Amino acid sequence: MKTNFLFVAAENDAIPRCKAGGMGDVVRDVPRQIAAKGDRVSVITPAYSRLHLSGTRIAEVNFVFRGTPQSAEIYEVPGKKEIEGIKHYVVHHPDIKAGDIAHIYFNDPDQPFFTDANVFSLFCTAVAAAIRENVFEKIDIVHLHDWHTSILLFLREFHQRFEVLKDIRFVYSIHNLAIQGIRPFENNYSSIDAFFPDVEYDREKLYDYRYPDCINLMAVGIRLADAVHTVSPSYQEDIQKPSNPPHFIGGEGLEEDLKTASKENRLFGILNGANYANINMVEKGILFRQCIRRLFRWLQEEKKDYKAHYLAHTGEKLTRFQEHKPDFICTSVARLTEQKFFYFKHNPEILPKLMEKLAEVNGVYILLGTGAPEYEVIFREASYHHKNLIFINAQSESIIDMLYQEANLYLMPSQFEPCGISQMLAMRKGQPCLVHHTGGLKDTVKHMKTGFSFDGKTIEDKESDFVKVFNETVDLFFNDQKTWKKICANAKRQRFTWEKSVDQYYKELYKVDHTI
Repeated sequence: MKTNFLFVAAENDAIPRCKAGGMGDVVRDVPRQIAAKGDRVSVITPAYSRLHLSGTRIAEVNFVFRGTPQSAEIYEVPGKKEIEGIKHYVVHHPDIKAGDIAHIYFNDPDQPFFTDANVFSLFCTAVAAAIRENVFEKIDIVHLHDWHTSILLFLREFHQRFEVLKDIRFVYSIHNLAIQGIRPFENNYSSIDAFFPDVEYDREKLYDYRYPDCINLMAVGIRLADAVHTVSPSYQEDIQKPSNPPHFIGGEGLEEDLKTASKENRLFGILNGANYANINMVEKGILFRQCIRRLFRWLQEEKKDYKAHYLAHTGEKLTRFQEHKPDFICTSVARLTEQKFFYFKHNPEILPKLMEKLAEVNGVYILLGTGAPEYEVIFREASYHHKNLIFINAQSESIIDMLYQEANLYLMPSQFEPCGISQMLAMRKGQPCLVHHTGGLKDTVKHMKTGFSFDGKTIEDKESDFVKVFNETVDLFFNDQKTWKKICANAKRQRFTWEKSVDQYYKELYKVDHTI
């Protein structure tokens, strides 16, 4: 008998224009493995006032929100690939609007999560009504993703109109523990009492230990789900320890909840996967030429955040390297955030030391990404100071594919990393990675076997070891090609498959005994 799944998430990269980060990849890939097992998956996200336009309206659901009767429309939308056993849905309501981050999330610096909490609480209530009204037929397992969806667990626990949810197994995946969705219980338009004025609830199960007058929606997911999932085994261990920033990033105030979940055998660390079929191969040897082509396109865009002068400056560098090829290419592709590049900001001497080493060997560092303004400024200014630093402050899939394929070393010095996907994508092309020995990076990169890693007890130790290991890695490339090629071959042979991961999902998260 087929098992019927419902995935609930803020992002779904299986449909167009519904991705901001790695969560979208997971919500795209896991249902495909479930469908391959012969089971059925429905995936639902908010419509964000736009995604329903390409869909077919299949239902209208009615519910009470803010003490007022509401109705929302459920649309079935086409996937990028039509796959038997998978259906994609979006919820449309006038108050579920597009944010300013990837047209999904809102940035509310004065009141964090104010607008997002409004949007996702309304979305979750509509989804609960859709489950109650059998819009997706009888659901066996609901898989929730991050704090945006944990209101469904609140409704299951406390809302009398949604008793039907108690008959369903709920699984909760943590993609980014640092973003927790903390909002007041009361006296605010974006609060639990404002959303559900008629619902009686137990604050003890919901409150944030640091802010007792607030609900912590990440904690709600951890406390109330039948199974809690972290996206790598090592991250599961890390987050049960208290954070000691900047030296160590762990449970971020939720370590006691996570330890409780572990004692109750509800906490599981299962590594995310990567795709190894139909890998996009691009033309070799034209990396710098392709970068120049893209620069010319960006120069024609009126709304570019940075000036044409910077693009021209970058183009001049690229032309020079196209004419005189570097002997070593180091690269990074990432969102420019504290998580990914903290060490460069904390210790401004690190980047110059890396560039100095590369200069000795006619090497270049190509960094592609956009993100936090303060990190964009760091790399843009460094680009003016270092002839061998090429900072491409933009996005381009074609260049990204070439960087994974053409570079010699992938740099990923994340301060913490729940799983990471970039290291897997580089490794599958035979490119070794230099990473911080933490979280999912610890589970995927083995020092001097499949790549290189740095570590230390304090932030100073880590930064010192980062520079030391980088220097040793570059020297290895030039002085011991036999060992280097062996490490590259080992990296390319690694297989972090979704098939293996989803087999663990069935056994540990879903508790479904399924054999094909």
